[in-house]
Amino acid sequence: MKCLTVELGERSYPIWIGPGVRQKLADLLQQAGITPGRTLFIVTDQHIAPLYLEDTVQLLEKGGYAVHQFIVPAGEEAKSLAIYEQIMTEALTAGLDRKSAFLALGGGVVGDLTGFVAATYMRGVAFVQIPTTLLAHDSSVGGKVAVNHPLGKNIIGAFHQPKLVAYDTNALTTLPPREVASGFAEVIKHGLIWDESFVTWLEENADGLQAFDHELLQEALLRACSVKVAVVSQDEREQGLRAILNLGHTFGHAFEALTGYKGINHGEAVAIGMVAAARLAERLGLAENVSERTIRVLRQYRLPVALPVPLDVDEMLDVMRRDKKGEGGKLVFVLPTAIGKVDIYKNIEEEQVRAVLAELYEGGEA
Repeated sequence: MKCLTVELGERSYPIWIGPGVRQKLADLLQQAGITPGRTLFIVTDQHIAPLYLEDTVQLLEKGGYAVHQFIVPAGEEAKSLAIYEQIMTEALTAGLDRKSAFLALGGGVVGDLTGFVAATYMRGVAFVQIPTTLLAHDSSVGGKVAVNHPLGKNIIGAFHQPKLVAYDTNALTTLPPREVASGFAEVIKHGLIWDESFVTWLEENADGLQAFDHELLQEALLRACSVKVAVVSQDEREQGLRAILNLGHTFGHAFEALTGYKGINHGEAVAIGMVAAARLAERLGLAENVSERTIRVLRQYRLPVALPVPLDVDEMLDVMRRDKKGEGGKLVFVLPTAIGKVDIYKNIEEEQVRAVLAELYEGGEA
């Protein structure tokens, strides 16, 4: 196992990465101050429950914990106020108190939902991230927790840091190919915003990573998480620097919302969004030749670089104006200035954005 630490003073916490991490979960909880005898509440989804729920409960009960569980539907629809209320009701019925802890066993949806429950249950209790997807290497670190609203993604949320992140790379071997590709979108993003040498490494090791070489996979996750740790440790509540982690997301969230969170998954939407951001940067004269390499590395990881279905440009702009990163209805974008470097730009003319959006459908990347 390898360990990174998110440095946030009294709220600092470890990220454990490696094969077999989940088997050591009871010991890791104790190290994080969640001692035996406390009540734990595991939230997972219908896809993950048959794979890992039973043995996780057994491991924790053997470690001296009382364990309750709740299974939510798989997919973005689980991040709703209705599901949130159901979990709250179940937790209250089970008698959870302020010393109890919520455990998120699953991908980014489960982590975001569980974290928001923990942030608001009795004004905030402990929670632990146990990611089982590649995509969740991003969402499980940093303390952003939320549920969706029909008018926008992650609009209802909070900052609530986990006590620890236990990332067992063995769980990644059960992912379907599309989810693997989706997860690599956020890995690539961390290189594009921070470290060109990481992008080069990802290009050189694409075959081994997609074949689940555990040594390469652990290295990729360590490097990607290290970027997020560095950013979050400097700007926990997104007052400045942390916004760079949103490369591709202003576009991507609009794509997700307008396809009903079904036609395009999060990683795919972010991938297409990063292409859009690169094109917009070139159109504005902020960068040269960034879109070509961005497209090339995304294609290496079998990610889309154009919208598979046509979306209305006006509707996309409406959603982007409501994005939580916007200011006073103005569009705010994270745009590349080079591979491995980005900056935050405000008050960009909508006609420039329209032109980029109009190019994104079907083979518009050419």
